[in-house]
Amino acid sequence: MPEQNLNLVRSGQPTTKLHSFLMRTAELLHRYGTPSHRLERVMTKVSQTLGVRSVFLYTPTALIASLSDGDSESTYMRRVDSGAVEVDKLIRFDEVLENLEAKKITIDQADQQMHDIDKMAPPYTVVTTGIICGIACGCVAVFLSGGYREVMWAMIFGMLIAALDWVQSKLQWERGLLEPVAGFLAALGSLAVDRWVHPIDDRLLTLAALVILLPGLSLTVAMTELAVGHLSAGVARLAGAFSILLTLVLGVVLAWKIGDSWHQSTAILVPLPGWMQWGALAIAPLTFAVLVRARWPQWPIIFAVSCSGYLAAKAGGAGYGAELGAFLGALVVGSLSNLYARIRNRPALVPLTPGMIILVPGSIGYQSLTAMSDFQTLQGVRLAFSMLMVAMCLVGGLLAAGVLVPTKRIL
Repeated sequence: MPEQNLNLVRSGQPTTKLHSFLMRTAELLHRYGTPSHRLERVMTKVSQTLGVRSVFLYTPTALIASLSDGDSESTYMRRVDSGAVEVDKLIRFDEVLENLEAKKITIDQADQQMHDIDKMAPPYTVVTTGIICGIACGCVAVFLSGGYREVMWAMIFGMLIAALDWVQSKLQWERGLLEPVAGFLAALGSLAVDRWVHPIDDRLLTLAALVILLPGLSLTVAMTELAVGHLSAGVARLAGAFSILLTLVLGVVLAWKIGDSWHQSTAILVPLPGWMQWGALAIAPLTFAVLVRARWPQWPIIFAVSCSGYLAAKAGGAGYGAELGAFLGALVVGSLSNLYARIRNRPALVPLTPGMIILVPGSIGYQSLTAMSDFQTLQGVRLAFSMLMVAMCLVGGLLAAGVLVPTKRIL
């Protein structure tokens, strides 16, 4: 370790500066979607590189760290909000920390680079992101066996919900308001189309339009944190995922109560040709890549990992049930992501996050709650249990992938 780095941990103000860098780094990794079991490990490694003994405790709303230098020990606590995964920034943060570990840059340089990355503009404009959200919802409508009309309206509603998300961020609505409003508007809009435009499957359309807000990935991350022993973070994230799901369904159910009389005769789905499923599979991973803000050089690996995981899940599910399909899909996604991390020396989260989005059981949880709202209690309980089983199988697949193909990178 260079002499200037050693000096940072020897006395007074330099030590405070070093602790400040470590806390700011942890906050940034937290803000851009790093799970607790990865964040705590990477921050412990960074601290060891800088000669600081550390203990980090992270939950989705709090970050606590104990940093010690010789006989003195300081404890820090931060109130932080976890954000969605932003692949591009995580890659850049990882490069900075790698250079710091290799002693190519100083603490001051690393701190400035982390600050610059944090302030970087998103790689895609609001309009581009909105269009991609619509395309993603259309792909989901294809996966749900919707017809031409459902696919078209899912794309329109997806773009409108993306616009609503942008309005919410600009007007700084109270946190938690977006989901019930989006659920209400999507369900009421679907009923209105069914009543006054042309007959459609309004429930399929509502689910496809809301898919970008479903917390399936958060649920899977929460179960992973619980499985590896990060109980406080796992429970907090699990509660947050269920809260989002409940408020989404609340908005949907209110719309159904208001528009109950708008139903027309049962819609007859216009069947899609078989190639549409393959076309949606080719497009969906790239839309997810944009939504997690991965730049185009990462698209090929994201495409390969996502398609491989989906096909493995479909093959396993067709022969042995959804649970084994989820396990095989997660095993393939995790193994290929770890292999990418070993070969390219970059975070496994790059292909892992979009690859898991296509597998997560958010739609099953949505269907469970809507079934209960229709007083189909047994169906709702069955779907809820299926959601938990699929989530745990996904976790099992990821853990098995970590043993089968160990990764050199922590992120």
